[in-house]
Amino acid sequence: MSEPTPQTAPPTVDVVGVGNAIVDVIAQSTDEFVSEQGLVKNSMNLIDEERAHELYGLLGPALEASGGSAANTMAGVASFGGTAAYIGKVADDQLGEVFAHDTRAGGVSFDVPATSGGPATGRSMILVTPDAQRTMNTFLGISSLLEPADVSQETAASGSLLFCEGYLWDVDSAKSAIRTAMDYAKGAGRKTALTLSDLFCVERHREEFRDLIDGPLDVLFANRVELRGLYEIEDLDEAIEVVRSKVELACITVGKKGSILVTPTERIEIEAEEIAPVVDTTGAGDQYAAGVLYGLAQGIDLAEAGRLGSLAAAEVISHVGPRPIQSLRSLAGL
Repeated sequence: MSEPTPQTAPPTVDVVGVGNAIVDVIAQSTDEFVSEQGLVKNSMNLIDEERAHELYGLLGPALEASGGSAANTMAGVASFGGTAAYIGKVADDQLGEVFAHDTRAGGVSFDVPATSGGPATGRSMILVTPDAQRTMNTFLGISSLLEPADVSQETAASGSLLFCEGYLWDVDSAKSAIRTAMDYAKGAGRKTALTLSDLFCVERHREEFRDLIDGPLDVLFANRVELRGLYEIEDLDEAIEVVRSKVELACITVGKKGSILVTPTERIEIEAEEIAPVVDTTGAGDQYAAGVLYGLAQGIDLAEAGRLGSLAAAEVISHVGPRPIQSLRSLAGL
């Protein structure tokens, strides 16, 4: 019998993530400070390097940890006991070393070489208000300059699923990198997934996101606001009816009510899990995606995959920081 070709070889990891490699700086804040700084609460604001330094100087004590939406999701997959790899771009600087170390130490493969010269490693100042909502102020730095040449075909095609974050869509070279990664994954017979990331991101790229959904995308992650914004439909159920006809699976989070998983023929409503009082919602969507993606990669039924997503989201909002501090595998009883 002949050896499998690269197009038919079985996957070697569960999920491969593609996203902005960011170091998070998380600080408690007040609504007044958010307003005084002219920020839109509970959104992601893009800032330049000068503004990043200015905000950093104004913050109180902060937690610094490697983040980035898709990178957080890969850390969650690993916490479930799954295997994950990550494609993202860091500079050859101190924060770049921190990001690479944290990622690998969390059990995620990361082998994109650091870049010398050019912008610094990306970082995000995350302000957490007393209601546990987070306002992100992100200097993307080198992370947004991901290029097709940074995407290894072997890595992109190695996972059962390829998971990409919408935040990367703001730079043309990064768009091309995502499309390249998706081409590699589809060529190897893998499934592709996308998270819409943020309503403002949806509003900037609505038509292109629709094209992706109509084209190579198999699995979509969105919250209810993002999905309504994507199709410019106020009624959530109507927006769900549109998207379910376009992808194999859409996963829509609906806050305290949990989430809704829909296929062309099924609709499964998943209750939110409760572990402890909400402290910080940073990373909730990222970890929800981790649970669902892990479940899909393991062949778990959709209802159980949704439960794992809710469990992971509940764990991460019970503490400060975007990644699990408890073993999700143990928490889920796997």
